[in-house]
Amino acid sequence: MITVRPASERGQADFGWLNSFHTFSFGHYYDPSHMGFSSLRVINDDTVQPNMGFERHGHKDMEIISLVTQGTIAHKDSTGNIRELPAGEFQLMSAGSGIFHSEFNASHTEDLKFLQIWIQPNTFGGKPSYQQKGFGESEGFTAIISPDGDHGILQIKQDMSLVQLVLNTSEEAHWPTVKGRRYYIHVVEGQARINNDLLLHQGDGAKIEELDEIRFHKHSDRFKAMIFDLP
Repeated sequence: MITVRPASERGQADFGWLNSFHTFSFGHYYDPSHMGFSSLRVINDDTVQPNMGFERHGHKDMEIISLVTQGTIAHKDSTGNIRELPAGEFQLMSAGSGIFHSEFNASHTEDLKFLQIWIQPNTFGGKPSYQQKGFGESEGFTAIISPDGDHGILQIKQDMSLVQLVLNTSEEAHWPTVKGRRYYIHVVEGQARINNDLLLHQGDGAKIEELDEIRFHKHSDRFKAMIFDLP
């Protein structure tokens, strides 16, 4: 079963300095039919104006992932991290027992665009932590996040994983599923047809349940998506 979440139907919040599209209920946008999917709670598609950003604020017991698609984030947090997150790199902040942070557009002239993703953890409390890494734009599937963090990927406090798919020269890719697992696709760039049926565009999402595999067929010069493997 495939259930599409069209980009055009997402919630929106426009504060002037921030324009954000919400895949799931968030902030002032509430839709009881879109409260998350398994442990995936938030996908916000944010555009932040130059010199603006999210002032210092706190989180507890949440796994927060950011992927910059344009520009650079200037990050500070209460554990002492002062970092810059450029386009293409992933950030994973485990809030644990509590963390305060700020995220600002590091540019004086250009907009910042990034995806903010929240995963509900399966363990609570504990020391907060920060991870950051770039994984490049290799053709095909690239592992980004897993519960054990093997082979240098980011480690998360949940029985889930995140994989990046890039199709440049290849026209197709197949991802095998595991019985009992759920999957969510978010299109970062381009277009592709899923299982020879549904055409997904940039910003679209899709819930995948009870399928033997997920087949991607590219319908643009380049296609990039994130695949969430969820309990």
